[in-house]
Amino acid sequence: MFKLLISCLLFLLSPVLQAEVIRSAPDGFEIKVEAEVDGSKQEVYEQFLRVYEWWDGDHSWFGKASGFSLDARAGGCFCEVDGDKSVMHMQVSFVDPGNRVAMIGGLGPLQDLGLYGAMSWNFEALSDSTTKVVHTYRVMGYYPDGLEELAVAVDRVQTLQVSRLEAKLAGEL
Repeated sequence: MFKLLISCLLFLLSPVLQAEVIRSAPDGFEIKVEAEVDGSKQEVYEQFLRVYEWWDGDHSWFGKASGFSLDARAGGCFCEVDGDKSVMHMQVSFVDPGNRVAMIGGLGPLQDLGLYGAMSWNFEALSDSTTKVVHTYRVMGYYPDGLEELAVAVDRVQTLQVSRLEAKLAGEL
């Protein structure tokens, strides 16, 4: 509970974190989260790849982030393992090392709903010590009640993840 409170406070206090639902419709939505973070583009990219150090374990299948891995190559896995249990969250579809990672699939409960998404993480150097992270996630598919309400929840969770990456880079996690 304390970790969740700290994460929420970091999100609220971050002046350079912007999140929004770009589009929301019954059959899909798009979210975008942008943050200016401390660190060179290479440092930020390398920390991003160590997802197990910053992803919120409360938003995992097995309740802890330590089982996460990200194999940054086309066909690679954004996966989670806990003993004999495992889950593929998304499959890596594109990698431009240091600049962009794209993945396809559905995170968490979106898998059980049969929804499909395209996610990208882009890294842009603003200076030698500041990097802009732009995270987008487009989700589509059929859901009887429409996807508009899910967009808000997914945006909240993904914004939390970006704020945790930012906090890890700042030495606050």
